[in-house]
Amino acid sequence: MATFVKAQAASLTATLVDFGITVVLKEVFHCWYLLASVLGTVSGGVINFLMNRSWVFKAHDKKIHFQAFKYIMVWMGNLVLVSAGVFLLTNYAGLSYLVSKILVSIMVGIFYNYMLQKRFVFK
Repeated sequence: MATFVKAQAASLTATLVDFGITVVLKEVFHCWYLLASVLGTVSGGVINFLMNRSWVFKAHDKKIHFQAFKYIMVWMGNLVLVSAGVFLLTNYAGLSYLVSKILVSIMVGIFYNYMLQKRFVFK
């Protein structure tokens, strides 16, 4: 249970970075919402990898390049799922980009990210 709680804390931190960058790029720099979302997701992904490796799963004794490769494989799936979900909910369901990103990120985080990181990337 402690690992799950720490993973959620790391995820929340990465999400704050992700959403912060997304909102700043969209609202301040007037980037296209999907580009802003992708760049936010990339930034949050880097933060999440580093926190998971060193703090959540304490896997810093293993070779970082193997972990990074596996993380990138999982993360690319995350990027596709989040980006597609944001696009679909924003364009076809009429939700704001921010509401779309929140909903999709929660679903992907719970049902995709945690399990694959625990059982594949940082096992």
